[in-house]
Amino acid sequence: MAAVLAVVYLIFNEGYGGRVDLAAEAIRLGEALAGLMPDEPEVQGLLALMLLNDARRETRFEQGELVLLADQDRTRWNESQIARGRQLLDRALALGGRGSYVVQAAIASLHVDEPQDWREIAALYAELVRLTGSPVVEMNRAIAVAEADGPEAGLAIVDRLDLDGYQYFHSTRGELLRRLGHADEARTAFVRALELANAEPERRFLQRRIEELDGITHSTS
Repeated sequence: MAAVLAVVYLIFNEGYGGRVDLAAEAIRLGEALAGLMPDEPEVQGLLALMLLNDARRETRFEQGELVLLADQDRTRWNESQIARGRQLLDRALALGGRGSYVVQAAIASLHVDEPQDWREIAALYAELVRLTGSPVVEMNRAIAVAEADGPEAGLAIVDRLDLDGYQYFHSTRGELLRRLGHADEARTAFVRALELANAEPERRFLQRRIEELDGITHSTS
């Protein structure tokens, strides 16, 4: 079952990057699995996770440009998908679910709250790190810690990670350095992220960040 769920989630993630047909197919498969295994919390959790993330699909890009979560138009989120996702999450929790998909669904549910409870999100990421041992998950925890306790606290976690070949490590590090006012270091991190990026909307976003930092550097030199 774990392998089947992993494949479904991989299909969804491929679709979430732009292939709407793949995301819809992954959700269809998730619905079928949830119907076949109504008492399996990780199945319910995976479907909840996909629905909660997919609910924001229409606002992730505007005119081909990447829009960060904080800047997305919440009025355009799919409220029925959010409600269905939360219903499934509640069922998974009632079934005693504490696996990785259930925890990720809980994080996704908190992300659609306003305001977001960043301390609770950080705590859930800590649990996900315990379950997976993933340095990428630890990086996501660092982002939540930065929102709760400031960019310096988040950067302290990021700088302990060995993820040099991972685009989002460098873009995350660049953003935290930018918030701390370390323009030169932030620019170096964004340049490295750009070298690793393949998706054009992400490349354009990173290029804009670099240009903004070039402006700061030139104005202070």
